[in-house]
Amino acid sequence: MTDYVQNNKGYSLTYEKDGVYLTVYKPADFFSRVSESDVLNLIRMKKIQHYNANLISDAVKRSDGIPVKIADAQEEAKIDSTVEAIVSEDKMMAFVILTPPAAGGSPPTLESIVQALYSKGVVFGMNEVKIRELAAYPVYNQQILVAEGIPPENGKNGEVRYLVDIKKDRKPIIMEDGTVNYKDMNLIENITKGQKLAELIPPVKGKPGKNLVGQELKALDGKPAIIPRGKNVVLSPDGQELFAAIDGQLMFTDGKISVFPTYEVMDNVDNSTGNIRFIGNVSVRGNVLSGFEIQAGGNIEVNGVVEGAILKAGGDIILKRGMHGNGKGILISGRDIISKYIESATVEARNDIKAEAIMHCDIKCGNRLELGGRKGLLVGGTVRVGKEVDLKYLGSQMSTATVLEVGVDPHLRERLKFLKNDLPNMEDGLLKANQAITLLNRLKLAGELTMEKREILAKSTRAKFFYENKINEYKKEIAEIEEMLQMGANGRIKIRGSVYPGVRVAIGNSMLYIKEEAQYCTLYSDGADIRFGPL
Repeated sequence: MTDYVQNNKGYSLTYEKDGVYLTVYKPADFFSRVSESDVLNLIRMKKIQHYNANLISDAVKRSDGIPVKIADAQEEAKIDSTVEAIVSEDKMMAFVILTPPAAGGSPPTLESIVQALYSKGVVFGMNEVKIRELAAYPVYNQQILVAEGIPPENGKNGEVRYLVDIKKDRKPIIMEDGTVNYKDMNLIENITKGQKLAELIPPVKGKPGKNLVGQELKALDGKPAIIPRGKNVVLSPDGQELFAAIDGQLMFTDGKISVFPTYEVMDNVDNSTGNIRFIGNVSVRGNVLSGFEIQAGGNIEVNGVVEGAILKAGGDIILKRGMHGNGKGILISGRDIISKYIESATVEARNDIKAEAIMHCDIKCGNRLELGGRKGLLVGGTVRVGKEVDLKYLGSQMSTATVLEVGVDPHLRERLKFLKNDLPNMEDGLLKANQAITLLNRLKLAGELTMEKREILAKSTRAKFFYENKINEYKKEIAEIEEMLQMGANGRIKIRGSVYPGVRVAIGNSMLYIKEEAQYCTLYSDGADIRFGPL
């Protein structure tokens, strides 16, 4: 007699001398009831001959634990272990599922496992150690990972390694008494002639991979970097290193590294110096008097007071005391403006403006306006800021008219206006070039094209390509700027003190007139209106 119990599923098969018996035990609950189909599948797998399906059905229905003869006496068939291989869709992983042998059947072998993988096209990546272990110590009815492909490894792009500080921290030092030290900010990165400024790190090639069916998987190679060469710097003969060509100050503008010498004025900018125009940095030890002008390709730094003068810098403008503009002063910076105070002036900064007080000015600030120190005051005038304003006091208790617009870079609006005004000129130029080309081509076909007209045809063709490229560039830039303008509602105004009546605030396309004093809050746009939130 042989007794075969199916995984403690609630039934068993017994091989007696007079026949094969099925015993279905009473279930513990509804969910543990024996399925007739499960019993039939086992009987077919055991290859039992001439079984009585009706008796099997009755035994399953009764589930009373009484053995029922379902077939005549016969030898119990041996059941060998089976191996099923499963390959992932990307052909990078293969698994096997082993079923246990029964009635003296054979366990899985190394050959049967490998053959199952071969049958699914697996020719690469088999884990020999894992397969041998599985054949020696089988794990049944579980999905076992036995083969893996090699994924491709993309290369790494080359990089520029900077050997100097290209991003000096321009944040002024706040003293213990609350005042701000605009004098000792250590902004200048001094460079000596021949000093190495940057070098290239070469790219790394990619490593190809291979999937389980032996197909090679391509990898991307890294791309070489380019040294951002600016002014007064030289490349090494192999183009891999960058050196300073002169003594001066490091500047990193428009994504390029340059060295600018500094022009130093030992006293005031007045009649003794005249107007100053210099490719590098300008440092003034004294004051800048009304009516004079300084233009610098780099930074402008003034130790004294700036009156109604004009200062234009490609880099930063740093006023250690401040500016009394008297309605005539102008500050234009390609990067940041840092000043103790600014009064009655026109101010434009591509990036940030930092000061203690700004009074009655026309301001354009591309990124962030920060008013800190003891006063932290913005009162009077019109101020347009690209992203964020952080201050203590906005307006005054006297309800001074103050306009503050945040969320759109004012330079973008001006650029958009220029592009839209100039686009018709480009289109008109293209139309005229096309008309000239059409006329000259007719003369060419008629054989009446003189040498002079040939030159005109060539010139018109070049003009056509120029206008077409310009029109495409304009349209692309217009679309990009308009998309940026639509995102203007992300602007923020942080009030660390009070905002007073008399102030008009605009964020993106939303506008609000302040009618009551509010304190310690953040102004933001919810899409339609301007809201007050916590600081």
